[in-house]
Amino acid sequence: MRHEIRSRFSAVTLGIVFSSATVWQSPSFSQTVDNALTPQNVATCEGGVGYLPGHDCDEMGIAASGIVGGCDSQTTLCESLMTRQKLTGDWLGHRSALTESGFSFDLSTTQFFQGVASGGAEQGFEYGGRNDYFLNVDGEKAGLWKGAFITLHGETRYADSVNPLAGALVPPNLALALPVPRDVTALTGVKFTQFLSESSLVYAGKINTFDDFKQPLTGAGLTDGFMNMSLMVNPIVARTVPYSTFGAGFAKLHNMEPVFSLAVFDTNNTPTVSGFDTFFDNGATIVSSLNLQTGFMGLPGHQGILGIYSTGDYTNLSPTGYFNPEGGIVITSAPKDGSWALGYNFDQAFYVSSTDPRKRWGIFGNLGIADDNPSPIRWTGNVGLAGTSPIAGRSADTFGIGYFYTGLSGALEDFAPVLLPLGDEQGGELYYRIAATPWCQVTPNLQVIDPFRDRIDSSLLFGLRARIDF
Repeated sequence: MRHEIRSRFSAVTLGIVFSSATVWQSPSFSQTVDNALTPQNVATCEGGVGYLPGHDCDEMGIAASGIVGGCDSQTTLCESLMTRQKLTGDWLGHRSALTESGFSFDLSTTQFFQGVASGGAEQGFEYGGRNDYFLNVDGEKAGLWKGAFITLHGETRYADSVNPLAGALVPPNLALALPVPRDVTALTGVKFTQFLSESSLVYAGKINTFDDFKQPLTGAGLTDGFMNMSLMVNPIVARTVPYSTFGAGFAKLHNMEPVFSLAVFDTNNTPTVSGFDTFFDNGATIVSSLNLQTGFMGLPGHQGILGIYSTGDYTNLSPTGYFNPEGGIVITSAPKDGSWALGYNFDQAFYVSSTDPRKRWGIFGNLGIADDNPSPIRWTGNVGLAGTSPIAGRSADTFGIGYFYTGLSGALEDFAPVLLPLGDEQGGELYYRIAATPWCQVTPNLQVIDPFRDRIDSSLLFGLRARIDF
């Protein structure tokens, strides 16, 4: 059970804020010992395991004929540049050693070239990027105590984004809207989690609330699947749930998936500052969710409901942690006390591989409703088809196609109907994520958006995303 808790820990912690489901991931490849730069043509020994240089492996990472391992009675492991999980490999065994000591590192860079080909607020293409740095500590392995985990998330966001060009309310490239839409490096998450048993946990800290939102089939992260926020997370949460803030919560689990959860967050979004100066000075946000596993047609799925209430003071033009409804408007509106939102989510697999249950495709969807003021969004909905590529020989690739509709709040629509006529926003997105190697993924992306500003034409967006895991 210790091994099970450790191996599935990352799929259950903060995902309890929004969704019960464990993350759907693209298929993994076997991790082997890294020594691609070793010049010898024979295996050498490290910790009783023989390993070979990458050029002595075939395209599947198997040792070439006639190569003899350097350790008696030990299986020689082999890894090539094209089959390793991370570009930098196992650091000559040090990465694995650190993991066994309780410290694991996940480093990645993601580059975007994306633009508006027609319509929108302005035509043009922009280049931007982000780096993500994760440190995960297994407390028991690190010499602390059983069931303790610590997760740190650092981010660097740089260059430009297509978001201002599109003229949309909800960002078509959420990854470049976070942690803030400018050049910055910040520590957005310092989370402490304690498993009380295999069926319950508690957590607290500076919480990056998006990190562990992993609704199956949506791509399960900022840089893996869809790019538009409307298909990555229910936008109805944007008014009340900050991106990075102080918080604490607990969850009841079934098969290591959250069934019921309750969390309390500071209403202040503080991704680039400590947050101590504004600690809960604008009230608190309470988030609760109930999620059930289903088995329609004998295939996995989930049904869930979400409730949020905030005691904070807001206006319908107040910036959220994910987007800014103001968008250059110089008129201000009166603040209101309190805000609420309700959400519903589902996912249902239509195909699951008999050899690897992570290889699947199916449908997902979300519905949401919130107060008419101060929430800028009155209601929202999305639906999509996504999962593992059905193309023969491309089982590591993923795809997604989705549609979203965002209903603007009446208070915001009526705010300045002559000066700034506003309406609902809708659109669609299509992507295909190509696994060039296990550590490099390239994703072409197409979006069509009818923006919330009546005076801006519908926009056609093309983009290319490239991610490298180090």
